[in-house]
Amino acid sequence: MRAFLQRLCLTLLAALGAAPATAQSPSPATTSTATVAPYGPPPPPTTTAPSSGPGLTLSFQTGDDSGKLGTAVEIMLLMTLLSMAPALIMTMTCFTRIVVVLSFLKRAMSMQDLPPALVTTGFAMFMTIFVMRPVAVDIYDQAYVPYVEQRIDWRQAGDIACARMNDFLLRQTREEDVALILELSGTKRPATPQATPFHVAVPAFVLSEIKTSFQMGFVLFLPFVVIDLVISSILVSMGMFTLPPVVVSTPLKLLLFVLVGGWDLVVTSLAQSFAS
Repeated sequence: MRAFLQRLCLTLLAALGAAPATAQSPSPATTSTATVAPYGPPPPPTTTAPSSGPGLTLSFQTGDDSGKLGTAVEIMLLMTLLSMAPALIMTMTCFTRIVVVLSFLKRAMSMQDLPPALVTTGFAMFMTIFVMRPVAVDIYDQAYVPYVEQRIDWRQAGDIACARMNDFLLRQTREEDVALILELSGTKRPATPQATPFHVAVPAFVLSEIKTSFQMGFVLFLPFVVIDLVISSILVSMGMFTLPPVVVSTPLKLLLFVLVGGWDLVVTSLAQSFAS
């Protein structure tokens, strides 16, 4: 009986000791993957592919290849150029004269809010496109098309475009304004107008455009000032001191402007001022 009990205890202990070993034993799939082939070269080491997440790449190459900037830096430079392009284009086209004359017209008619600033600015923009179209077509035909067809390089295309633009600027610029900018910059007087440097022609053109727009604005103001004086004299003679003259003169200005076709005259004068 004692021997039977000893054998039963040993059997139970053996069963309890085998259970953890069986639970911790690897699965067949794991064993097969961890098995190393007894013959042949060892398998190549496994590498994890790098993640392709968002980031900033800046690369500089030396040697025969030219340096290249990363995509993010190129986008930043492009956005900077686009932000400066409107200011550069507006000062090198007829936009300044048109928008200043329209602003003078609104003030002369005592209507600073009508038409809205967005409307007058958009109208000035499309008038600029209308006036500058011949210059843009010449630059496209003489500079851009040959460059795309690889008949000239980018330096020659830039020289042709600058020469065509310089010709337009100088035709609309007074000689005294060019002489003033030449004196301020310390640049020698060029032999021919076509030889005027581009950095001199642009500020001289802007200065001349402001002068011309102020002269046209003065001419626009004269008839409306006469109407204001007549209405003020009539109201004072009638003893109506508390009635603002603008209340009476503004409808008369609108009536006069519509009857004489004021908008047609203003647009025609602006377009013909660039034809010379």
